[in-house]
Amino acid sequence: MRRIFSLIMIIVLLVSFAGCGTKEVEESAPPETGGDTEVVGALNDNPLSDVRVRQAIAYAIDMDALAASLLEGKALPANSLTPNGPWKVDGLNNYEYNPDKARELLEAANWDADYELDVVYYYGDQLTVDLMTAIQAYLADVGMKMSFRKLEGDLTALLWTTPADPVNGPSEVDWDLAYAGIAALTMHEYYNRHQTGATSNSHTPGDTELDELIQATNITANIEEQIAAFKELQKYENENLFSIPLYYQQVFVYSSDRIDRKGMPYGNEQFAYDWRIIDWDIEADANGDRILYSNTGPIEFFETPFVNPGFKMPQKFLFDRLITADGALTPTEGQLAESYTVSDDGLSIEFVLRDGVTWHDGTPFTAEDVQFTVEYSSKVPQLNAIAQTTYMSLEGYEAYMDGSADHISGIVIDGNKVTFNFASLDPNALMTFSQWPPLPKHLLENTDPIQAQQASFWQAPVGTGPFRIEEVNMNDYATFVPYEGYWDEGTGNIEKIHLYPSGESDPNIVINAESNRLDYAYNKSVADANAVEKIEFMEVHPVDIRYTRLFYVNKFEKQ
Repeated sequence: MRRIFSLIMIIVLLVSFAGCGTKEVEESAPPETGGDTEVVGALNDNPLSDVRVRQAIAYAIDMDALAASLLEGKALPANSLTPNGPWKVDGLNNYEYNPDKARELLEAANWDADYELDVVYYYGDQLTVDLMTAIQAYLADVGMKMSFRKLEGDLTALLWTTPADPVNGPSEVDWDLAYAGIAALTMHEYYNRHQTGATSNSHTPGDTELDELIQATNITANIEEQIAAFKELQKYENENLFSIPLYYQQVFVYSSDRIDRKGMPYGNEQFAYDWRIIDWDIEADANGDRILYSNTGPIEFFETPFVNPGFKMPQKFLFDRLITADGALTPTEGQLAESYTVSDDGLSIEFVLRDGVTWHDGTPFTAEDVQFTVEYSSKVPQLNAIAQTTYMSLEGYEAYMDGSADHISGIVIDGNKVTFNFASLDPNALMTFSQWPPLPKHLLENTDPIQAQQASFWQAPVGTGPFRIEEVNMNDYATFVPYEGYWDEGTGNIEKIHLYPSGESDPNIVINAESNRLDYAYNKSVADANAVEKIEFMEVHPVDIRYTRLFYVNKFEKQ
């Protein structure tokens, strides 16, 4: 902690002398990007709707220095939401640190020096606070005031509520910049959330050109055509900065020497994949009990899977999916579906459900649960953009959503078969069914999808997964035991899972690991990874994933 504080002080001191020793930086972007976008001013009364202000913020932050110091070399500065690799276009403007350029852009945009940017975040780690402190100093150096605060409570509502008018607003959220991360399931997830009226688009007013570029990535299942479309989209993104990318980072998976994972892969832990916890073995403790200790237990409620389908531990083992995915998140074999078939044109997928599957309360799992889940989820305002795109592509989706039909006609049930017929191609449909689990119709059909998280069901959810709830004390602990009616016996010996409450950022990971009270966990904290690496009986497994930290920029007119 002392080292981090020292780094912050060095950065603040460097920023304070920026006027004496500004970097020599090429002011024009490479030809491929078209340079800084020419605009006539703000789109509305919100100064952040002026692209020059967003570009100024990017130029004002020395992300190279922050990556080397605060992030201790375990991050790469980002110039796009798209991580480096085959999907990335060459020649993007890196917005290298240039405070003079930032000041010029702010002057051109008539920036009000008395305006104070309200920056929010939801991580609980010290590194986030240190990073916000450094960025605050960088922005102050170019004449921008900034305050920052941690959001608490129903984060999906506070962060992602979409304006009733998705073009003109006004905004339904109360912030200017939201520091967040996208752990993308597919490349489309980086960008679909910026489409006009997307259920999680609380920040970007409708933009016809942006919509067309995003749509071009969604109309083909051909990978080469997708890559070409994404590269064109990145050029527009890089010029307009509808969000401000900051850096790319790994995820760190922690495991104690008490666990034998039987060779199961380490994947992108924020999503669901075939990690086969029912095959894991764990050593017995002094009392002879085989208990696995982990984190991300419930604080006020169990997190719904509608936004993030697998980043909390309960989402991983309380629910099964129709099909599963491998460690690289490529859809593979069936789970609740014994088999599935995709038509040659990709416009129809048939799932044959496994016999004998029951919910944790003993109620049979049926095709009606699958249909109900898709229709219920379609009305959840904060539904993840990947799932939303899949459901929107179904035949009869619009008629169901406008109330002229009782069901989505593209979902056809025939005994234990469920067929999804699509009006338009969704290249990620199988990915959706590998991530978003069926939910119990008999327990949720009388609840309001508009306020999904508020349903009492999420105080003690019932799933079809290998472990069921044993006991819950909110914000204290939750325990889970193997579900005796589970369809797959497995080969593991875990008798109980004990979860401590935490969000994605857990300030107690190191303490619990040192105390032999943490057998499995993951997060993206560089400081935690460095500390856990030093514990003799713990291992840290860095995993390269699609993960970008960014500022969402609220460009809607304020209330």
